[in-house]
Amino acid sequence: MEGSESAAATPAAVNKRYMIFLVVVMGLVSQMDSWLSLIETKSVTYIVAEFWGANTEAARSEFSLLQGIFGIIVFGVFFIGWFADAYGRRKGMMVLVLTMGLPTILIVFLSLDVFWFLLFYSLVIMGTTSNLWEVPISEEAPAEKRGLYGSIAFLIGVIPLYAIIGARIVDIDWRWGYGVMFFFMIALLVMLYYMKEPERWKEKHETREKKIGIMEALRKLSSRDRKYIAIATLVYLTWTISFKFATTWGGTYFEEVLGNSPDAFNSILTVAGLLLPVSALISGFLLDRIGRNVVLVIGSLGSMICYIGLGFLSMSVFYWGMYFFMAMVLAWIYVYLAEIFPTEIRSTSIGVCVTGARFGYVIGPLAASVLLTLFADMAGFWIIGGLLMLIPLLSLVAKPFETKGKTLEEIEVER
Repeated sequence: MEGSESAAATPAAVNKRYMIFLVVVMGLVSQMDSWLSLIETKSVTYIVAEFWGANTEAARSEFSLLQGIFGIIVFGVFFIGWFADAYGRRKGMMVLVLTMGLPTILIVFLSLDVFWFLLFYSLVIMGTTSNLWEVPISEEAPAEKRGLYGSIAFLIGVIPLYAIIGARIVDIDWRWGYGVMFFFMIALLVMLYYMKEPERWKEKHETREKKIGIMEALRKLSSRDRKYIAIATLVYLTWTISFKFATTWGGTYFEEVLGNSPDAFNSILTVAGLLLPVSALISGFLLDRIGRNVVLVIGSLGSMICYIGLGFLSMSVFYWGMYFFMAMVLAWIYVYLAEIFPTEIRSTSIGVCVTGARFGYVIGPLAASVLLTLFADMAGFWIIGGLLMLIPLLSLVAKPFETKGKTLEEIEVER
């Protein structure tokens, strides 16, 4: 097969203590990602009220429209993936953390109007869309535990600090709900100083005469690579659009439409957030036991049922179920993206996938803007969000290769 490497070239297993260190640090990067992605569930109510003077239906629709327009910025995430292939995973991770962290302090001091806020916010979200933190784990973990280790990092990342701590900070000052991550960034940069380059990347780097350029990396994509980019992008794009509905407008729905108090919604959000690490742990077990494809089916169907249930019955249990099953789909995305592509172009391929998926940061808010106008009670808003989760199942028509229990080299040869 084109671009394959011998299974005999599998690097030796890394030290177990270092593997634990790596999973924890990548998990903390994932935690920064989750906080910045999900804090808007609580903050958007304050943002709309401040910049429009009142949290009206028209104001929410206009904010969502602007959010979609500024979402074009997130397409720059591709360059983070390419940088990690060309210059190394360690440097790539540092660039990622800086991209997420630096704009947060600017949100605190320079968000004088909604346009400045959305500029800084979109730069932050560009970083959160990278998923680069899964790559070092995938390249260092033994094949039989790759799904588990990836899911443990994901589990650390989805501990709902944004709901337990962040929501309270937002109630005091929504800007610092973002700004606290500037200090988290500094701590992560110190930890990343001690990160080692994965042997797989070093071996590929040493055999190249020069650093791989962007166009060269794209030209190296084989027909099989393009197939899996299409599969992963379809799943990830749909997930992004649908979950963006929940993370942006869940608070508005429970507080403004259903009439719950902010404290009551804080409790609902905390339970939903606590289900994310539970889902991550269960997903890690299932990914390595029953396989990647089955987990995708369970997550997609479960998500669809919960979105539609929320639209019809307005019960918080369905909101909690949305978080649980959507996290299962995300676990599939993180693990599968990090293992299905060749080492030399792994980060670039992931970059192409997440760049395509980031159309969701444009389509999602624009669709929400229309749906919020059409469905004042938001019932149809949730039902349509649920029906979208049938789309990932279409990827199974292409018969994606089952990677359970295989080394990265075996996957590259056998897929």
